[in-house]
Amino acid sequence: MKRNYIMIYKHLNLTKILTLLLVFVSFSISAQITPEAGKKVFKNYCGTCHSKNMVADATGPALYGSQERWGDDEALYSWIRNSSALIATGYPRAVELKSEWKTVMTAFPSLTDDEIGSVLLYIDLVGKGEYPPKTKLTPGDVPVEEESSNTWLYILLLGVLGLLAIILTRIINNLNVLAAAKEGKEIQQKTLIQSLTSKGIVSFLIFALVVLAGYTTVTNATNLGRQQGYQPDQPIKFSHETHAGIHKIECQYCHDGARRSKHSVIPAANTCMNCHRAIKVGTEYGTAELTKIYASIGYDPTSNTYLENYDAMSEEEIKDVYTKWIEAQYLEKTELVELDADGKSEVNAQWKGIKNSLTNEQKKKIQGPIEWIRIHNLPDHVYFNHAQHVTVGEVECQDCHGTIEKMEVVQQHSPLSMGWCINCHRQTGVKFNDNEYYKSYSKYHEDLKSGAKDKVTVADIGGLECQKCHY
Repeated sequence: MKRNYIMIYKHLNLTKILTLLLVFVSFSISAQITPEAGKKVFKNYCGTCHSKNMVADATGPALYGSQERWGDDEALYSWIRNSSALIATGYPRAVELKSEWKTVMTAFPSLTDDEIGSVLLYIDLVGKGEYPPKTKLTPGDVPVEEESSNTWLYILLLGVLGLLAIILTRIINNLNVLAAAKEGKEIQQKTLIQSLTSKGIVSFLIFALVVLAGYTTVTNATNLGRQQGYQPDQPIKFSHETHAGIHKIECQYCHDGARRSKHSVIPAANTCMNCHRAIKVGTEYGTAELTKIYASIGYDPTSNTYLENYDAMSEEEIKDVYTKWIEAQYLEKTELVELDADGKSEVNAQWKGIKNSLTNEQKKKIQGPIEWIRIHNLPDHVYFNHAQHVTVGEVECQDCHGTIEKMEVVQQHSPLSMGWCINCHRQTGVKFNDNEYYKSYSKYHEDLKSGAKDKVTVADIGGLECQKCHY
């Protein structure tokens, strides 16, 4: 009997240990589930089709409350990783969503449990209005006003200095006359015009003109190639206001290179087709602009297939495919049985637009990539890495590119000058917390904890070193 009690006691101790280990492992796993991690997952995977506020429908349904609606986390995780596979099993909620939305959600098989748990936590907090956390302004948090131009101050100062120069010239001239009179010499007093055209004044003006010309030359050379405010018309009327503003598509869904490479990259037409295989008629331009995408890659919107041997097709064959599509949509919109004069004019105008946008003196064929006009362009001797700023520095796209989500036609918002970059590096605090990249800067971490520093700027960690940008 005593031995049995001992065995039970040991068994209980072992159970306690296993329970504690299980709790520890569970805690370690749950510690990796954070809204910050969920925000990154949402931006990279979900934000293209789902609304950022989580409570409104977009291309996909509102996400807030999805866990409650599913009632089965295992099935929900399976749905996120591969919705088609879950639909094939006949799972009721999966079939219901497919029937309601008529589209299949993109599969994300590489997402871990932690990443899915984090994004679900982020969705829940945003839907409740609890993320990001509300912060109160302290007395020191005064909004920074934009600096006003000092041009008029400089002009006024120049005018005052010029007036003083004239007055001093007259005074010196009068003193010379008085000094000569005391010595018994007679000097004729110069007129104002004679004073202003004297050798000294002319020499000074020539010197000032040389300095001004040098300053202007250096300034113009420094500004060479800069194009702040540049806003060209693109071959396709792509509206960032519609895509990034109204539909809340994340910038990095299209410019996916921004988080992992030097270049943000121009999205290929295949990226457009992720949405526009389903959305074939635009709200503003109808078929006029979207058909340009289809014609560039050889997608037939009538049959929902890619044309075989498209590169070898003649212009007349291509015209026949896409004018039929445009005609069909025009007839459906106007509820006509056959094209009238207005319809024929509209179809011809749209085809002419397609041809003009996709061909030029160098590109004779309609088939081939869309030749977008580059807006932001740095000199060859300047190195800039998008991933360093976007992923490591967590800089928002709007910080450099302005309110891109409100631009119907994109323009260059910032000057992209050396001074602009340096000022940013001097003023911008590095996000040290929970950032593995800056873990090695132990001294700065200690300074922040002790209060010796309130922030560490990019300049503090070498952001003003010449070789960082000019290698």
